[in-house]
Amino acid sequence: MQRLDMKQLLSQKLSPQQIQFIKLLQIPTVELEARIKEELEANPALEEGDDADDDFEDQDRDDDAGDDTDDFDDPDAEFDNPDNTLDEDFDDSRSEEQPEIELPLKDEPTEQKESESADDLDLSDYLNDDEIAGYKMQGDGPGEDEDDREMPLADTGGSLIDNLLDQLGFADLDEKQEAIGRQLIGSIDGDGYIRRDLSAIANDMAFAQNIEASVAEVEAVLHVVQSFDPAGIAARDLQECLLLQLERRPQDEVTEHAERILNETFDEFTKKHYPRIQQRLDLEDDELKDAIALILKLNPKPGGTGPVGMGKVQYIIPDFILTNDNGILNLTLNSRNAPDLRVSPAYTDMFRAYDKGAKKDKKLKEAVTFVKQKLDSAKWFIDAIRQRQNTLLRTMDSIVRYQREFFLDGDESKLRPMILKDIATEIGMDISTVSRVANSKSVQTEFGIYPLKYFFSEGIATDSGEDASSREVKHILKEIIEGEKKDRPLSDDKLEKMLNARGYNIARRTVAKYREQLNIPVARLRKEL
Repeated sequence: MQRLDMKQLLSQKLSPQQIQFIKLLQIPTVELEARIKEELEANPALEEGDDADDDFEDQDRDDDAGDDTDDFDDPDAEFDNPDNTLDEDFDDSRSEEQPEIELPLKDEPTEQKESESADDLDLSDYLNDDEIAGYKMQGDGPGEDEDDREMPLADTGGSLIDNLLDQLGFADLDEKQEAIGRQLIGSIDGDGYIRRDLSAIANDMAFAQNIEASVAEVEAVLHVVQSFDPAGIAARDLQECLLLQLERRPQDEVTEHAERILNETFDEFTKKHYPRIQQRLDLEDDELKDAIALILKLNPKPGGTGPVGMGKVQYIIPDFILTNDNGILNLTLNSRNAPDLRVSPAYTDMFRAYDKGAKKDKKLKEAVTFVKQKLDSAKWFIDAIRQRQNTLLRTMDSIVRYQREFFLDGDESKLRPMILKDIATEIGMDISTVSRVANSKSVQTEFGIYPLKYFFSEGIATDSGEDASSREVKHILKEIIEGEKKDRPLSDDKLEKMLNARGYNIARRTVAKYREQLNIPVARLRKEL
């Protein structure tokens, strides 16, 4: 049986412009340049430049036009004329409602403008330069002295694979052995190890390259690859990696003891059971100490050394720059990778040409409709960039005020407990917005570059009744561990008692969690001779 029901629902949906703003907000500055280039390629109505360029071009057109320029002193005048029939030419077209993006600034009034359909197309919105200003804000970007300054970048050289293939070309190998060498080099992971079985590599060559090779042949070529630089490359485990590096050192007594430790007591070495090693190998205290010191100088990950790393070097480009001018903190937004944007003035000329030409030309009307869509897209993108900058500045400014004591001298013990809700409440935004800002952004200070997530931490109760930042507790925990006796490191229980004595009410499991977050091993693995 069919029924007819009526429901009343209330739902919220994000407009395409709001989705665009959210995506722009969460990307860092280093990715913003690529996003802007992508938009410039997709939208011909959007171009790089500022208002000064528009003024220069307008002046050139005025000089060429001569006396006719009097008719265009007011760019909106020709469209305010009641005899203008431009709106009537679009009676057969419709466009969906497109809301404007609201700017998040509390001090600026926001207005929700009604979107215009093609029936009420007002070309003055697209001819008025003041309404299509570039997104660059005052104080953004480099100063006049920094315009020509280039950021120094390290020479990354070639990749590890390319370096090894070059060395393979100089090895005295036949065609089959060289093919095996290329297969082995391609099997090296990011740490510089070959973790696959040699039999599996031989099978891959048989199926993919139709080359029959035994495990012994593959292993023979492997020894050749292991002789390449860097030392320890293409090892199958950590023990082999360290031994390969020791083989290239002068074969003195210390090297001999180190090789014996790795060959005969590797398990005890990984667990730092030094008394057992000394007893089994019959070594004196000085001999054991020198051998262990030599092993600790070796590189456990040869694939990540020097300029021949596996991948591209990732550079951190700060989104904010914070300077201290005699106690006055100055915050600027790094807009070096974001060029000035504007709407192309050529599209304004196209509207003028349409108003002067044949109004009933269907092809020209379609062109003007296309231009209107591109202009709307350009304006929305510029507004989204401006809104992104406003949101970033407001969020970071609130963080700077909240953690002012830290930014003045860089003392981690002065970091205050701060969560996303604290900043969201102060700037009047949602927690998710603050989370997007803090997730992938960083700030350059006089004490280094910090990710914004670094300044958010939970509170730990103290005997004084005030909450201390977990960053402060971690900093003190790190100082205690650095000052401990290396031959008798402190256990988590002792660390807990020492922190409690300083007034921090913290449990042992919390001490263990903070220690792991600081990448500090347990007491047994911190023991040194």
